[in-house]
Amino acid sequence: MGFVPSGVITLTTDFGHKGVFAGTMKGQMLKRFPAARIVDITHEIAAHWPDEAGFWLARAFPYFPDGTVHVAVVDPGVGSRRDIIGAAVESQLFLAPDNGLLGMLVEKYPAKFFRLDTGRLADFGIDAPSATFHGRDIFAPLAAELAAGRISPAGLGPQIDDIVRRWHDAPRVDDGAIAGVVLTADTFGNLITNIDGGLVNQIASPVVLAGGQKFRLHRTYSDVQPGEFLALINSFDVIEIAQAERSAAAALGLGRGAPVVVKPAG
Repeated sequence: MGFVPSGVITLTTDFGHKGVFAGTMKGQMLKRFPAARIVDITHEIAAHWPDEAGFWLARAFPYFPDGTVHVAVVDPGVGSRRDIIGAAVESQLFLAPDNGLLGMLVEKYPAKFFRLDTGRLADFGIDAPSATFHGRDIFAPLAAELAAGRISPAGLGPQIDDIVRRWHDAPRVDDGAIAGVVLTADTFGNLITNIDGGLVNQIASPVVLAGGQKFRLHRTYSDVQPGEFLALINSFDVIEIAQAERSAAAALGLGRGAPVVVKPAG
């Protein structure tokens, strides 16, 4: 679990691409650490929805090298008494508000947690941060210092035993059926759920129910004709509901939070 910085920093936010928010965060990082290599995981997280950010981070980070610093800012409590935490996981480091964002990640992987000592911000060259843009004024400078190796994870502040867990419950397994929810829709209108493929593989001949309809499980989109609906276990190993060459979200009128059930056919 030792963290040795590689100079790679990722960004996951709900800022979108309208305005200067993501850009000024990158500017802060490069100002402090010009050699940083910054990767956008996504800026299209649903506004104020930490669970979605945590979902994608937990599935994206294994594709990054050891020593990556992952910065996740979906922070409806910005400026409040909520903590900022660092979590060392699998030789990588995550920097996020302590609002449940990292809950899914640390339920899957062992972690060490460090709570930022805000009384030390001046020691890191962080003076008078804005009350409403900690991404630029706190997260970005800290990420640069961590990625450059000038601060260690333990240098953020005291080690703590636990953090705030996810906002919403994990999928429930009851009487051979799995109950979960839609977490998000991707750019194609595919409905991404929080139901792991490993759970579904325990059910013989599974079918997926959502929005009053039943969907057969297929291997890939081309297994059905254009316009037909299907369910599949996607490339991030979760259940997805799709409409071949169309938008399932638009056609079904479903979105974030919609109930989804997987059960045996019959």
